[in-house]
Amino acid sequence: MNAKDFNKKTDHPLQAFEWGEFREKTGVKVIRGLSTEASAKEGEDFQLTIHKVPHTNFNIGYLPKGNLPDKSLISKLKEIGKENKCIFIQLEPAVSTFTSQESLRNTSEVAEWTPLRWKNLNLRPAAHPLFTKYTFVLDLTRSEEELLKNMHSKTRYNIKVAQKHGVEIIEDNSDKAFKEYLKLTEATTKRQNFYAHTRKYHELMWETLRANGKQTTDYSKLTAHLLLANYKPKSVGGRPETLAAWILFTFKDTLYYPYGASSDKYRETMASNLIMWEAIKFGKKLGLKKFDMWGALGENPDPKDSWYGFHKFKQGYGAELVEFIGSYDLVINPVLYNLYKLADKIRWTVLRFKKGVY
Repeated sequence: MNAKDFNKKTDHPLQAFEWGEFREKTGVKVIRGLSTEASAKEGEDFQLTIHKVPHTNFNIGYLPKGNLPDKSLISKLKEIGKENKCIFIQLEPAVSTFTSQESLRNTSEVAEWTPLRWKNLNLRPAAHPLFTKYTFVLDLTRSEEELLKNMHSKTRYNIKVAQKHGVEIIEDNSDKAFKEYLKLTEATTKRQNFYAHTRKYHELMWETLRANGKQTTDYSKLTAHLLLANYKPKSVGGRPETLAAWILFTFKDTLYYPYGASSDKYRETMASNLIMWEAIKFGKKLGLKKFDMWGALGENPDPKDSWYGFHKFKQGYGAELVEFIGSYDLVINPVLYNLYKLADKIRWTVLRFKKGVY
């Protein structure tokens, strides 16, 4: 299947052909569907990954950020699910419940996405959603002056603090810079006590997607870029240190922020605030129209939520909170599905207990 033709029918990095190539390297089976000129049914365009359930002969299918499901797609997925011994297939469509931005996926059918509609497609709300139901999307077509004006005053202040401290933001896609990113990722995961992808996962992702250094205006291919926030302490003999490292994706007309890590040193420099501002300027420089910040909490987030601080950080940049229609499970094997839900619940209870966040 031709990557360029496939990407014409997709709008999100997780549906990009290159993402599928990366996932195949991790040992995951990738199945793609592409509509023909004759049928031209959007529902037939999809990229599905098949994941093995440990210690069993069964699998789980995952279709993230695809199109709005219809009967044609559901029928095809059921077929695939049975052929691949899937207990269920989880769908998380890149379809917003409402939006004022024409470029975000939306159709007249979204208004009809009621419980009756998804039940008629034999879908049920996901037992364990993987992707957040919300994200922040910033309009990059605005001028820098407008963007700064729409930020929270504290965010603008912190950006100035970082600039006064001499924090420097650079794009560096070298092997050395990526090792720095891995080091910070491991430190951040340990410090904040949350689960993250393995080192090998990140290495394969970077190997597959990283930018090659050539300037291009063709963003039909999913590409990863690495930004570093460097700081040189003013103390005598102070060596430059990387305080934050972010991986950004470019795809179609949108910039994405899927991965980020930071140091707990020199927090007074507000390096993370500056790297976000420079990421915004980076997207504008490339001529992109939107910046998807890759996840958020809802409209009234709980201050006790472990992601509350990260949500408020993103919110400070004046982006629009976008809500998607949610995550749904297409059950292939009802008996095993109920057993899997119970086992999964027990597994996460044990993991939280071990992490001390039960």
